[in-house]
Amino acid sequence: MKTLVVAATKAELSFFYQHFNLPEGDFVESKNFDLLITGVGMVATAFALGRHLSHKYNLVVNFGIAGSFDRNIALGTVLNITEDTFAELGAENGDDFLTITDLGFGDNHYTARSQHKIDLPLAKGITMNCVTGSEKSIKNLVKRLNPTTESMEGAAVFYACKQFHIDCLQIRSVSNYVEPRNKDNWKIGLSIKNLNDWAIAFIGEMN
Repeated sequence: MKTLVVAATKAELSFFYQHFNLPEGDFVESKNFDLLITGVGMVATAFALGRHLSHKYNLVVNFGIAGSFDRNIALGTVLNITEDTFAELGAENGDDFLTITDLGFGDNHYTARSQHKIDLPLAKGITMNCVTGSEKSIKNLVKRLNPTTESMEGAAVFYACKQFHIDCLQIRSVSNYVEPRNKDNWKIGLSIKNLNDWAIAFIGEMN
């Protein structure tokens, strides 16, 4: 049995590629783990996992960067996202939002499942098609879901793993605060370095 490492972009695991001397490619097989680069967003992630996820894997680990709603969390902090929600999956009913669960068409909330003890702060994520960038949207999301972080892939990974009954983890490093878009405030380099340091140690210990 192997671990499947999943990320949206190669840039998010650039040092990981270097450390394990992995060849270029969106799907790389090695002795003890495979690496899948899905592309950005839940649709690309679901498609890529649909092609490559199988029962030869006993663990899927989704690595990536994320925005944080909580300004008490320092930029560059690596978090264990233990639950994730498709925040936009549903219907508007006037000023109210009805989830796909409310509508009776399925689930929008998924949780991590793993036997591994992870020594990281726990966090609750949401998965978005459109990254949040207005005070109105931020206020509505915090009121409705009270998330810690947002990404564009996390819940899709949890969804796929649930269908296959495969253990899964989501590890994300905070690159920015969720606010009106301001790239000058982002710390992508720091967040990627910290994410890769953790990923290299975790996967290395398992091999």
